[in-house]
Amino acid sequence: MAEIKNYTLNFGPQHPSAHGVLRLVLELDGEVIQRADPHIGLLHRATEKLAESKTYLQSVPYMDRLDYVSMMCNEHGYVMAIERLLGIDVPERAKYIRVMFDEITRLLNHLMSVGTHALDVGAMGVMLYAFREREDLMDMYEAVSGARMHAAYYRPGGVYRDLPEQMPQYKVSKIRNERALAKMNENRQGSLLDFIEDFTDRFPACVDEYETLLTDNRIWKQRLVGIGVVTPERAMQLGFTGPMLRGSGIAWDMRKKQPYEVYDRLDFDIPVGVNGDCYDRYLVRIAEMRESNKIVRQCVDWLKRNPGPVMVDNHKVAPPSRLGMKTNMEELIHHFKLFTEGMHVPEGEAYASVEHPKGEFGVYIVSDGANKPYRLKIRAPGFAHLSSLDEMTRGHMIADAVTIIGTQDIVFGEVDR
Repeated sequence: MAEIKNYTLNFGPQHPSAHGVLRLVLELDGEVIQRADPHIGLLHRATEKLAESKTYLQSVPYMDRLDYVSMMCNEHGYVMAIERLLGIDVPERAKYIRVMFDEITRLLNHLMSVGTHALDVGAMGVMLYAFREREDLMDMYEAVSGARMHAAYYRPGGVYRDLPEQMPQYKVSKIRNERALAKMNENRQGSLLDFIEDFTDRFPACVDEYETLLTDNRIWKQRLVGIGVVTPERAMQLGFTGPMLRGSGIAWDMRKKQPYEVYDRLDFDIPVGVNGDCYDRYLVRIAEMRESNKIVRQCVDWLKRNPGPVMVDNHKVAPPSRLGMKTNMEELIHHFKLFTEGMHVPEGEAYASVEHPKGEFGVYIVSDGANKPYRLKIRAPGFAHLSSLDEMTRGHMIADAVTIIGTQDIVFGEVDR
């Protein structure tokens, strides 16, 4: 009798469950995966090389485009590395604003992650619920930066500007009547902080809704429980960070273990899993959303009580005020010099990392004293996670590969760079 050989199947790169442009070459025995070979680089944009030809400030918007679901967290790692080279400390208020928007970004990421993961597995409703809340979070981004996604809000030395005193409101259009418009604007009558505070009051009930749809849903559990199990020891060996590591039961979170900005002053817990499977990683992300909501609320309370500067008073790093430019020719010249030539960063090297929603996101910069980096290297969390895909999928069915890609929460802007 002739021996039946394994056959090879292409999964992606255009597959809707590939979370970007992943091409998987699967070696199959029937429907069981024997080997998975991820082919990446289809979205390569040479961000690290481009940064060498741009001033430090011009590279901030490139960071947004790496993981385009966790924009401000990418910026945070980059500006912290520059601040370490410059040897500057940012104002207290800017630290709280950064932490607040890091956690708003974590909510944006996890809502997208859980929503698309459920969609991959076959549950459509959760995505619609998650995007309802993402709309409010995007409005918060837009209120501070003018952009819904690529904010470029964090700057070396602080943040671009203080929080607005008036939350932007929806305007009348052909399709909205006055009653519907009033309903949409009812929690937008005050400042941005008032709007965020209102959101933190509403959000725990929203997470309860997602859990009602998924957590005890027997189809969801059949698709996730016992799938893609990674032991704690193996998770560390593979370089896992973030929910992928915590899902395997290791309570490693840089916000607690290596605190930066003001995380050491805030009250929050680190959720961890027990079994290290897809279901545990889902539960960790759900619990993290609740913890992030608590952090955002604490930041709102502090920011309401403590006004102050949001940028260092150092004109080699920060632009002069608009009033100063209009009244002082020297400050106007300095403004143009900063935005054309850029800041000169002292010679040296620095690495800064943040607890990004997907794991440890780090930026390593080598400076030769010029106005642009000599070398820049990004440590993307998704890259390490994707490298474990072969090991995680072996012995599972093709449908389980979709579940495992979803639980890894990979975005190819940061994997390919």
